[in-house]
Amino acid sequence: MHIYRTHKCNELRSSHIGQSVRLSGWVHVKRDHGGVVFIDLRDHYGMTQLVIASDATFQDAAARVKDESVITIVGKVVARSEGTVNKNLPTGEIEIVIEQFEVESVADTLPVLVNSDQEFPEALRLKYRFLDLRREKLHKNIILRSQVISSLRKRMIEQGFNEFQTPILTASSPEGARDYLVPSRVHPGKFYALPQAPQQFKQLLMVSGFDKYFQIAPCFRDEDGRADRSPGEFYQLDIEMSFVTQEDVFATIEPVLEGVFKEFANGKKVTPAPFPRITYKDSMLKYGNDKPDLRIPMILTDVTDIFKDSDFSIFKNNIAKGSVVRAIPAPNTAAQPRSFFDKMIAHAQSLGAQGLAYIIFDADGTAKGPIAKFLNETKLAELKKTAGLNNGDSVFFSCDKEAGAAKLAGQIRAHLGAELNLIDKDIFKFCWVVDFPFYEYNEEDKKIDFSHNPFSMPQGGMDALLTQDPLSIVAYQYDIVCNGIELSSGAIRNHKPELMLKAFELAGYPASTVEDKFGGMLRAFKFGAPPHGGLAPGVDRMVMLLADEPNIREVIAFPMNQQAEDLLMNAPSEATQKQLRELNIQLSPSAAKALEKKTA
Repeated sequence: MHIYRTHKCNELRSSHIGQSVRLSGWVHVKRDHGGVVFIDLRDHYGMTQLVIASDATFQDAAARVKDESVITIVGKVVARSEGTVNKNLPTGEIEIVIEQFEVESVADTLPVLVNSDQEFPEALRLKYRFLDLRREKLHKNIILRSQVISSLRKRMIEQGFNEFQTPILTASSPEGARDYLVPSRVHPGKFYALPQAPQQFKQLLMVSGFDKYFQIAPCFRDEDGRADRSPGEFYQLDIEMSFVTQEDVFATIEPVLEGVFKEFANGKKVTPAPFPRITYKDSMLKYGNDKPDLRIPMILTDVTDIFKDSDFSIFKNNIAKGSVVRAIPAPNTAAQPRSFFDKMIAHAQSLGAQGLAYIIFDADGTAKGPIAKFLNETKLAELKKTAGLNNGDSVFFSCDKEAGAAKLAGQIRAHLGAELNLIDKDIFKFCWVVDFPFYEYNEEDKKIDFSHNPFSMPQGGMDALLTQDPLSIVAYQYDIVCNGIELSSGAIRNHKPELMLKAFELAGYPASTVEDKFGGMLRAFKFGAPPHGGLAPGVDRMVMLLADEPNIREVIAFPMNQQAEDLLMNAPSEATQKQLRELNIQLSPSAAKALEKKTA
């Protein structure tokens, strides 16, 4: 008999009755029923009920053992008495009468209860993450993550992709976020950067002739955390392919994502491939953002023309200054009390808006509300038609410059969807957002800059770069979105050196800068680069959706908090003076003083 276990805690059934078995695990919960002690023993696989008779020599020791202590027992499998069978437990027809009892490890008083759904402060959960991970829900989430990654890997290999690893210590690259820098001991004053993504390396693999690459890639970005983004590091299914068009990339990844989501959807529906395509321009107009949640049935519309010569002077004057007006339909809300509309206004103000205008169309079609009187019958009819409104609906308005109007309208749309219970919770709705602008105007630096990915191929190639207004150029850039969550960005790459240099020139980067920052890739492109493209769906976000978790930290084994601190391992931590000297680093006076005070 094995010294720790003959079976796992999910294996024993009525067919094992009469057998002598050995189990090991954690004391999940303990109950004393008039001298007879029951213990639910838990391991990674499941739970088994143990029974300690009142005359057992070790009953006193077993009665004193604390929850989450680790024990090993030997005992006989018996049938549970009639009426005590637990049909919710795979092992619920049997129990183990203990004959030998040994404590392998004693648990202290628990700061986080494992056998309870009680909520605990996040800081406490992260500090004692090893206990938190024992809790059933979180434990299942991490197993789901492992299974999703295994499924992704299997599906990629079946499509002929090869898995390669790319460097972790590399050079800084402008991926849109701050780098994590690593000082070099042997090259004083120089730094490595942790990769924000394996972007350049995966393109270089295509130039090297490998054709199909993938990797479950760690990425590092020094950016603030939020519900769907973990600070510090994350993982993505990184993919690159040679001799492909945008449609080839879509056709490759769609069955992978559809298949994985169907495999782990737990009964929810999944958008069948091919996924809908929505242009960036249409997405901003109809949904107010570039990651539309298609589960919400409301569509935003442009009603600027209706208001530009209306009697509503606030909108009319703003339109004359370059603003637009977006209509946000609110179906079947005409009968809502005044408090509903007041709360919507308050919500808009919490988002930074001055207010939120609205019109109500009663069941008989009568228009009411604070601004209804400023539109004549013709304009009201045009509004209903343009915004797709019916009698009994209401409509809210967002008026601002185009980007601001879209943002507020999108936020109000999402809020209405939740408030009116219009979001279908039983489906994963995918779509592609395509034709992203290649450039955008950087208001802070007062210059044109790349909007998405500097390595993308502009639609129209060199001709577009030479003849078009840069802000009108769109690129072969695309995002894949599910339920309002951006899973991935991707692009067909710019593989031509002269085109790449021109694209960077328009963004204010001279050839010397491109040579310095991207010399390896530019040099590679001069020796025969295939047309190529790819994308990188986020693993963490996929698992978050499949686990139906609102916070990404619930699907990561050892996440940081929102301040990018690892409370379990106490990171980041101070470096010793010896380490700083070896790295040729001198702290600023304020940092040095704080360190001295802390270590004194």
